[in-house]
Amino acid sequence: MKLNQITLPVSDMQAAVAFYLSLGFLQIVDTPHYARFEDQDGTASFSLSLEENAVNGAIIYFEEEELDDWVHRLKEKGHIFLTEPETKSYLWREAMLEDPSGNKIKLYWAGENRLNPPWRVEIRE
Repeated sequence: MKLNQITLPVSDMQAAVAFYLSLGFLQIVDTPHYARFEDQDGTASFSLSLEENAVNGAIIYFEEEELDDWVHRLKEKGHIFLTEPETKSYLWREAMLEDPSGNKIKLYWAGENRLNPPWRVEIRE
């Protein structure tokens, strides 16, 4: 099984599209009610769905090795961060902001710890 994509609800498609384009993603689907984006190496995608009563509870993570530089460039574009880049107890370095619809976005770098933290277990049924 492989995760295909995540779809986020948005209340303003135009503002949301502009936000994700400014983060550096490539838009690959453009309709008034649905937009889809591809990451820089074309291996993952996510989408936006226009919802009249968008409720935001999910957090989406975007990984970048040069996290601090990326955050700096985004601040220069006017993005406001809720948290600055910080190394967390779970060994990921991350910063957080929100998109125009209030979806929480975490920009992070985890390196080897993304899939192989020191406490990794492998349990299957």
